[in-house]
Amino acid sequence: MNVLKQYRIPFLTVLLVLFVDQFIKIYIKLNYPLGQVAHVTDWFYIHFTENPGMAFGFEFGGVYGKLTLSIFRILACIGGAIYIRHMVKKKDHPLFIFSVSMILAGALGNILDSAFYGVLFDRGTTLHEHFQEYMPYDGIATMQGAGYAPPMFGCVVDMFYFPILSGQFPDWMPIWGGEDFQFFRPIFNLADAAITTGVVLILLFQKKFSHAPGAAATMAQDTPPTEISSESQA
Repeated sequence: MNVLKQYRIPFLTVLLVLFVDQFIKIYIKLNYPLGQVAHVTDWFYIHFTENPGMAFGFEFGGVYGKLTLSIFRILACIGGAIYIRHMVKKKDHPLFIFSVSMILAGALGNILDSAFYGVLFDRGTTLHEHFQEYMPYDGIATMQGAGYAPPMFGCVVDMFYFPILSGQFPDWMPIWGGEDFQFFRPIFNLADAAITTGVVLILLFQKKFSHAPGAAATMAQDTPPTEISSESQA
């Protein structure tokens, strides 16, 4: 019971983000044709797209690039989980633990797409005119090629599109002068948003995190006794 209490922040954070992220993605795949755009407000659209590469619609070249990215994500998640365990033991600031947990949850959310969507769904990015059709995971059916891609080669589902501002750069501006601009152009998912939120929180509150009791205890352990003695005498 004490262990569950210690890890309640990372456990609940990862569980909630993963559940909501996967629920939205599967709902979109089952109910929207690929490429469909649904107008919610003038600055918010649901735009179903599938991304074979990195976050926010960026791609990472080719088959080997995709495999490398998937392996890197898995290793990063393992490292993140180990780091969270270390943070909990150190009694780091709860918001710091929450921030890193958000990053881990987002990475796990996109890994699930890459690892399983290729075998769970029979249509991927190549067929635009049909709705996606869900297929329960079946190892035998997968080996026979029931899905649209082998494990670790599935595409990440993106859907949130926020064209908040649009216009044209002034002609006098170097490089981009006269070109159209739009903010925010990338299409993303909840997992991407979780990663971004975690990173932003760490950047905004890094000073607060560094002065947390856990960080102070670690600094004290790393400081040689002679230095502690001289500081106390001063």
